[in-house]
Amino acid sequence: MSPSPAVSRVAREDILARLTAKPVTTRTPFSVRFPSLKPAILFTRRAHTAVKLALDPHLATTKSADPLPYRLYQHQSLLLRKLGASDMRLQHNKIKNLKQSTASITGVVIRPGEVFSLWKLVGEMSRRKGYVDGMLLSRGKIIEGLGGGMCQLANLLHWMFLHGPFEIIERYHHSLDVFPDSGRTVPFGSGATILYNFVDLKAKNTSKDPIQINLWVTEDKLHGELRTTNPDLEGFRIKETDHCFVLWQNQWYRYNRLWRVSRNRNKHLVSELVVTNLAPVLYEIDEEKMKAEGYTMLHL
Repeated sequence: MSPSPAVSRVAREDILARLTAKPVTTRTPFSVRFPSLKPAILFTRRAHTAVKLALDPHLATTKSADPLPYRLYQHQSLLLRKLGASDMRLQHNKIKNLKQSTASITGVVIRPGEVFSLWKLVGEMSRRKGYVDGMLLSRGKIIEGLGGGMCQLANLLHWMFLHGPFEIIERYHHSLDVFPDSGRTVPFGSGATILYNFVDLKAKNTSKDPIQINLWVTEDKLHGELRTTNPDLEGFRIKETDHCFVLWQNQWYRYNRLWRVSRNRNKHLVSELVVTNLAPVLYEIDEEKMKAEGYTMLHL
């Protein structure tokens, strides 16, 4: 993704305000205070969420093997990327997990007013279903776990939803910038993180037409598309502004703002702020090299 060439005054003020804001005091999670109870807490929470997903009548479940006639948007992402010092074996395992999960989702038709839920369609991951251990991120550290690599699917789906007539109902994002860019094709901070089954990705179809999701895995890429029955249904464009790296009190941060661009009834372009990202950087920064590559580097 090409870096943003400039940082606006408004963005600079926003960065400073965020960096100097008093941290919100939160209660330490029960499972952190009492680690031995974590399995029981997760089991209870997941069982409760599974019941809610099963009983929610607004979640899309209808599938069609036949693609709807018109493509609204398509995207693809590389399956194998060099992510720091991560074990490439886990990335190869990720491909197996993605083949299982995409098969559970592809063909789903989201009718007007219906909500897509990733976990409603994928369900519980298990070795019996063909899932294997892959790469997971936990508190900024790489760990190995069953179903690892599913965040790539969530990233692709969220990016597609941003380009279609969807309202994002539930989406969580990574709070840290863990890996340096390597083959990145979408802006920083545009992805989604998931955790079975209570950290979900949900999006509501706000149009008057059905929208179908099709997914497939090739030798080197994960592919996705949105299809519909209306040839005149318009999508959105995503614009990134104020992308920069910020040095504050000997810590590097990464910042940007993402906008959703569409046309109103008068055919005028309208921009809606989707998200503002400011995340600590966990990898080594070579400032001169990054400047030469076109990144904006700020010292505050």
